[in-house]
Formats: sequence, C-alpha cells, structure tokens
Amino acid sequence: MPNRMESLRLAEFARIPVEGLLGAAVLVALPRRPRIVVGVLGGITLGVLTALNVADIGFNEYLGRGFNVILDWQLLDDAKSYLADTMGGTVALLAAVGVVALIVVLLALMALAVVRIGTVLGRNTARSTRGLLILSAVWMTCSSLGLQVSGVPVASERTVAVAKDRVERVRETIRDERAFAKEARADAFGATPADQLVPDLRGKDVIFTFIESYGRSAIEDPVMAPGVDRTLASSTAALAKAGFHAKSGWLTSATYGGSSWLGHSTTLSGLWIDNQSRYRTVTAGDHLTLTKAFQKTGAWDTVGVMPGVQKGWPESKWYGLDKVYNAFQMGYKGPKFSWSTMPDQYALEAFQRLEHGKKRDKPLMSEIILTSSHQPWAPIPKMVGWDELGDGSVFQGIEKAGNKAADVIADSDKSKEEYGKSIQYSVTSLTQFMERYAGDDTVLVFLGDHQPIARVSGDHASRDVPISIVAKDPKVLDKIADWNWTDGLRPAHDAPVWKMNLFRDRFLTAYGSTPHPTKD
Repeated sequence: MPNRMESLRLAEFARIPVEGLLGAAVLVALPRRPRIVVGVLGGITLGVLTALNVADIGFNEYLGRGFNVILDWQLLDDAKSYLADTMGGTVALLAAVGVVALIVVLLALMALAVVRIGTVLGRNTARSTRGLLILSAVWMTCSSLGLQVSGVPVASERTVAVAKDRVERVRETIRDERAFAKEARADAFGATPADQLVPDLRGKDVIFTFIESYGRSAIEDPVMAPGVDRTLASSTAALAKAGFHAKSGWLTSATYGGSSWLGHSTTLSGLWIDNQSRYRTVTAGDHLTLTKAFQKTGAWDTVGVMPGVQKGWPESKWYGLDKVYNAFQMGYKGPKFSWSTMPDQYALEAFQRLEHGKKRDKPLMSEIILTSSHQPWAPIPKMVGWDELGDGSVFQGIEKAGNKAADVIADSDKSKEEYGKSIQYSVTSLTQFMERYAGDDTVLVFLGDHQPIARVSGDHASRDVPISIVAKDPKVLDKIADWNWTDGLRPAHDAPVWKMNLFRDRFLTAYGSTPHPTKD
C-alpha cells in the first residue's frame, strides 16, 4: 500500500514483496496452532501498517508531511472539529464512526486473510515450499536485473523500509524533544533590559497580523495570481493615497497546509517550531516572543484578537498579551462562514471598537489572526459598508448565497478559484481598515502563516509566505532598507527569502533592540 496519493497506481500493486515471501516461509514452517497465532498477529501488523499508510496519504495531502505516530494523534480530534465546522456535526460524527469501523474491519480482514493463506500453505508444505523457492528465485532475478514496471521495481522491500523509517521517525522525535528543550532555553534577547527593547518604535501603535493560508501560490500560481495581484496593486495604491507605504519579502514557513499555530509561534519566538512537541515545549517556558518584548517594555498595552479561538487559550501568557478577545467576546451575532467564526472585516471593526479606537495612555501592540481564508474557502464573505457591520447580522444573506463547502472541498480547480477570492477578501479587509482607522503612528506587519494545502498550492510547492511592513512614518521603513525588500504589498519573485524563525531577531535588531543573551 503506497503512502502518497501520486503513488496510487496499478504498477505499485504489481510488485513481489520480499516481506510476503518471508512471511509465507514462516507460516509453512510452523505447526497448525502456532501458525494461526502468528497469522493473526501478522495480519494485525499488516493492517496497522496499511492504516498508517492511509494516514500518511491524508497528512501529505493536507500538511505536506507523513503521519507522526507520537505527535499527531491530537490532530485527529482537530480534523473532526474541522469537519464539524465545515460539513456539520452529523457528518463529522459519521465520519469518525466510519473511520473507526473501517480500521476494525481492516484489522479483522487482514488477520483472517493471513490465517487463510497460512492454512492453504500448510495443506501441502512440500508443494508450498517449492512454490516459495520459485518465487524467491524470481524475486532475486528481478532484483539483480533491476526490472521495473512503469518505473516501479518488481522486487520490493518497501514494507521493511517503511517500517524502519517509522521507527527512525519515533527515535528522531524523542531526540528532537531533548535537543529543542535545550535550544529554547537559550535566547539572544532573553536578558535584554526593558529600555533596550524596540526603542525605535516607541509611541507607535504596532499591529502584527497573520492571514490564514496566505502563501506564495496566491501571488504566483496562474489561476489565483491574477486576481490576488490586482488586489495587492490596488491596495498598495489606496494605501499610498492615504499616506502609507510598504515593503515586502518572503518567509519560509515552519508548517504547510495547516497547523497555523506553528507558523505564528515560529515567527514570534525566533525558534523553528515545526511540530506539536516543540510547540508544547516552547509555550511552557519563558522564551521571549516578539509580542512579549513589547509587553516587557511597559510602554505598550498588548491585546490579541483571536476569532479562531473557541476554548481556553493559556498560550496568551507566553505571547505576552494583556487581554485576548476570542470568538465569543467580540459581539458577533452573524453566521459562521464554514470554519471561520466571523468575517475578517467584522473582526477588524470589533478590534477598532473594543481597543484600537479608544483613547489610552499608552500606544497599543496587537496580534490579530484573520481566518476568512481558512479552507474549505466556501462560503466566502463579501465586503459591506463599514458603517453597516453592526453585530454581523448583515452577513446572513451573504452566507446563504455563498458556495457550499461540499461543492468546493473536493474540486481542485474550484478550490483554487475560491482560495484566491478569500485571500483577496482578507487583504482588502485589512488594507481598508488601515485606510479608515490607522493613524500617523500606526505600523502594520502582516504575513501568511503557511501555504494552502497541496490540492491548491500543488505537489511539492514551496513553503514560502509573503510578509509586508506598512507605515506612514518613513523612518520606520528606512530602518529595514538594508533588507532589500520590494516596495509595495507584492514581493517580487526574487525578493529575499528568510526562514520564518529569523524574523524575530532581525525585526528586534532593526528597531534598536540590544541583544543580551540568556544561555542554557
């Protein structure tokens, strides 16, 4: 059983597996009762390997990597929640029950199949032995000559190789946990005094915004790019008319297709957080995040706008947020748009009403997560008059008239089209917010958290995401002139590409922060 979608072709099933020959030899050699026991255990093992291969297919399609048997179990619950939000609770429940039932049936049938094969082989051990010797000779001949069918070797050792790979992945995960815990305790800015953190941004309202699934593909794929590029061009011009200017580059995300929190935490911590174990480790410690650096100065109020958070979120302390608004605290009474709890335009208006528009003694540092571009990209909100937003009820008709998730989720071409539209909507919401509400001392940093899934970005797509800094004060952009970023909101194809974890230290340094390392 292949573990990648592109390998699901007939040639993959035309191989002679050496594991099958060895297993058959063991069954032939055993007496009846031990043969049955070994057959059951062997069948269950094959069933588990098959289920893991199917899990690999799903994870490779959505997250660009295989299933990790140590770290990824909790993501299955996230997948169920995503289905519930997208397709409804009944569909999610039926899917969960169906998956469990299929795994049970698979294990049972595989066990019965191997026992059956053992019984057939045991009826005439002499004939079975001769047959195995002939097949073994064929396998060795094919292996020696390198015979292939449609590029696939006839003599296969794949199951052993995959099993070894899984064992090595487990070992590597355990080693990585230990090494990363040590790495996270060292911090180039961990001991920097408060008065030496971001001194060149004092008095500025600073907004860090992540746009869900905003990746390089949105800007360069021939299907999505024309619409997104028009939006970026018109938004750049509109911001310039309002007195704002921008510079843009690329970051290589630590995640792909999903697990947005890994992208958020990598950007803001300066550490490469590409799995759940690393995320748990770093959020349980006191490694300085970019947002917490502002809180540490005492010169800013800090707030988080998190429309995707629908339960407790203890990580807010690690991020250094004095106050967090979750999905239920922004007064939204309109419909959900699939997984997204509210349109980005409403979330930004709520931010203005609850925090940004209030008079305060200190400037404001904000972290905002925009969710309207979350898959399955159906239905997608539309822009309405900012004065018409109210409690969000205005979106009722828009949601009802939009596409159904079931009509988009399995169609690659439709997904690409709707994904591009969702990015256009999110960028438009954010830049119109800036035109309408941002002041002379507002600084906006916005970026994507990761590329969209392979069905949209394509197989083997890069992990790059755009990042832009927008400000009225020319001194703010002058500080990053040596970064060689592109003017405007659309980074050039050959604009600098950094790993996402490098952004924190470069941003802190650019705006006057002095390194004072803590060490392990």
